[in-house]
Amino acid sequence: MSEIAALVLFSGGQDSAACLAWALERFDRVETIGFDYGQRHRVELEVRARFREGLTEHFAAWAAKLGEDHLLDLSVLGAISDTALTAEAEIAFSDTGLPNTFVPGRNLLFLTFAGAVAYRRGIKHLVTGVCETDYSGYPDCRDDTIKALQVALNLGTESRFVIDTPLMWIDKAATWAMTRDLGGEALVELVIEDTHSCYMGDRTRRHPWGYGCGACPACALRASGFERWMAAG
Repeated sequence: MSEIAALVLFSGGQDSAACLAWALERFDRVETIGFDYGQRHRVELEVRARFREGLTEHFAAWAAKLGEDHLLDLSVLGAISDTALTAEAEIAFSDTGLPNTFVPGRNLLFLTFAGAVAYRRGIKHLVTGVCETDYSGYPDCRDDTIKALQVALNLGTESRFVIDTPLMWIDKAATWAMTRDLGGEALVELVIEDTHSCYMGDRTRRHPWGYGCGACPACALRASGFERWMAAG
């Protein structure tokens, strides 16, 4: 039987970390890809390596599957964006009804570049942590968007890519539960210590759920999910 490989869009955040563990449990070879797009919370790129190292240290079976990491410079996206994720701006809702943390085209570009790398690497599965259950309303995180992009990628490359979205229909509490199911308390602790979600890039404050300012929308989602998961036992 031929090897089945996956490329995980791994930002360094909680959701993509859970997806990386999910992929390592299912595929024969797993590579990761990240993007430097001038994000305000660039610290997420710094924790990526620590999380990967933690996986290889604590999970021998996964270490054998974990392959190359790719980090692409997409600074042009930050240069053409005017958002609270790419500039020092107060987080608020825009006239469109979306939060100004929405970076137009971000996931579309990420998956397109990931597809180009996967094509070269002979990888058919793209894994991303987008979710429309417990999120900020970003249109490029919706299931319809991802399905349409999968069709476009396959038509444009004459390939048969599959975009896997393990978190699409679950909330943050269920993401924490999935993390424990996949790797026990060791993986939960690794996610707490060595992933980053805070939009402000704050690594100075440690909470039960991880590091962050504790006030931005990303911290609020992560914290509320953790509290609901803990309450559920």
